[in-house]
Amino acid sequence: MANTYDWPRGAESADSEALERWLDARGWEVDPTVFMAGVLGPAVQVRPAGETAFEDEAGLLILPGETVRFDGRRMRIVPPLAAAAASA
Repeated sequence: MANTYDWPRGAESADSEALERWLDARGWEVDPTVFMAGVLGPAVQVRPAGETAFEDEAGLLILPGETVRFDGRRMRIVPPLAAAAASA
C-alpha cells in the first residue's frame, strides 16, 4: 500500500475520487465542510474518519501540487525537495 499521494494541480472529479479511495483505505476522509478553489486547482481538507479520529488531530489542508504522506496515524505534507527526489 503506497503511503504517499500526489494531489495534482488542476485536480478534477476523477482525482477527487481517487484521493477519497486512498484516504478511505487509511481511515481518513475528505472534510466536506471545507472547499477552497484556487488558480492552480482545488485545495482539499482531510481529517481522520469516524472511530479513527484523534482528539489531537485536526486534519490537514492539501494544496494543489502537494504530496502527502501517511505515517500510520497522521497525514503530513512532504517537503517539495523530498517529493522531487522520491519521484526521480
